[in-house]
Amino acid sequence: MSPVLAGVLQVLALIAALALAYRPLGDYMARVYSSEKHLRVEKWIYKGIGANPNAEMRWTAYLRGVLAFSAVSVLFLYLMQRVQGSLPGSLGFRSIDPDQAFNTAASFVANTNWQSYYGEQAMGHVVQTGGLAVQNFVSAAVGIAVAVALVRGFARSRTGELGNFWADLVRGTVRILIPIAVVGALVLVACGAIQNFAGIHEVGQFTGGTQQWNGGAVASQEAIKELGTNGGGYFNANSAHPFENPNAFSNLFEVFLILVIPFALTRTFGKMVGSIKQGYAILATMATIWVGFIALMMWTEFAHHGPAFDLAGGAMEGKENRFGIGGTSIFAVSTTLTSTGAVDGFHSSLTGLGGGITMLGMQLGEIAPGGTGSGLYGMLIMAIIAVFIAGLMVGRTPEYLGKKIGTREIKFAACYILITPALVLVFTALSMALPTPKDSMLNGGAHGFSEILYAFTSGANNNGSAFAGLSADTNWFNTTIGLAMLLGRFLPMVFVLALAGSLAEQKPIPETAGTLRTQKPLFTGLLVGTILIITGLTYFPALALGPLAEGLA
Repeated sequence: MSPVLAGVLQVLALIAALALAYRPLGDYMARVYSSEKHLRVEKWIYKGIGANPNAEMRWTAYLRGVLAFSAVSVLFLYLMQRVQGSLPGSLGFRSIDPDQAFNTAASFVANTNWQSYYGEQAMGHVVQTGGLAVQNFVSAAVGIAVAVALVRGFARSRTGELGNFWADLVRGTVRILIPIAVVGALVLVACGAIQNFAGIHEVGQFTGGTQQWNGGAVASQEAIKELGTNGGGYFNANSAHPFENPNAFSNLFEVFLILVIPFALTRTFGKMVGSIKQGYAILATMATIWVGFIALMMWTEFAHHGPAFDLAGGAMEGKENRFGIGGTSIFAVSTTLTSTGAVDGFHSSLTGLGGGITMLGMQLGEIAPGGTGSGLYGMLIMAIIAVFIAGLMVGRTPEYLGKKIGTREIKFAACYILITPALVLVFTALSMALPTPKDSMLNGGAHGFSEILYAFTSGANNNGSAFAGLSADTNWFNTTIGLAMLLGRFLPMVFVLALAGSLAEQKPIPETAGTLRTQKPLFTGLLVGTILIITGLTYFPALALGPLAEGLA
């Protein structure tokens, strides 16, 4: 079987698996966030944290819950790293330095999981499982909760109440993420991923000498890192490491875990707003971009240029033989079009245009299908922008899902789409202008610029993958990327929740002959075009200096 055909068959198998899970998972999540009943274990949690799960919250109270919980999480994870040397199960590793501890705490709480350290050489079992893995669950649950709050803003009328953050957080963790992650971990163990609390072992090498390896609860953390679109690897090689991702089947299964909740949330959205077709329109937009990016990635990575490419069957540099070009291309696109950041190969070793595709995937806002929750609310923001543009074209007041998109709503949406590019471009410009940050670049020219642009794109978009070749464990990059991750995660949530509150206060507008049919293919095309044009206008100059210049050269 040719490598190209193998890659195509993997895409088709993945689409089939996602299609099978789409309806039952989407309907189940809609029931979870619409139910008025609480499980016994959930009642224990509410009692422990002193929360009243039945109290409705306006957007300001909901936002305070998000920020307070996340601030405590950052502090807790920071302190856990700072005292690691005194914790049991530390494997002899010292405590983490302040700047790196801040960066890592900000990273995992912001659902970014950017890692400027070698996992197997820095973090002990307690920090990995009791700190990082816990944040993999709750940071993903926070993202889903904010998305559900925005959906309620569309579904409700004449009220500013968006539900209860603590109930949404607990339900997302207990009823959705934990059960699926348990099944996912068992599948990964069956595939060969390790799951233990072993210490450090001396392992012989084929060329002589020994190498140190430590075990860990890898399969369980791998499952939630993909399912929650987190991305942090137990080992430095991330999902390219055989302990985390043993074979081609586990590789495809991990991609399935990355995509299944973000895609299924469009069904949840349709159920909660009372129109399944609206959910299908958002799904079609996400799927169109995802399939298109995979096709482009495979084309550029399978393209043959010279004898080395001909012998290898494509651009094999930085890729695992057990995954091949097709499997790596699918993983790279899926992880950068979501907020996952896990990698099964070196993105820096992709072709020039291939690296640009991964970067552009993040710069779209990671909305195809995006992160758990963040992808849905990001796409709904873009839908509002598209409706507004359509309204300008025909001279009609824009409406979406029966809600008027007025001056207030469009200001919130505009602020949302401006935050991330501002963070990326300002921090990249500072890093290129100042002398010290450039010392971290191992490559010069267009590729060196791409490394820094990729780093801040990854951080501000809460992705977490790296282009490699950049020594990011410095005071400058630990601090600035940490700030980019926190601001890129929580500032957009402010405007999402403010928008949700504004929409929930409105009374519904009945459909008329002039209402834009947002469930039709025409709107899907308009939405895809809006996303590409806005991103292109924002990032094209920077992309032209980096991956485009390298690819065309």
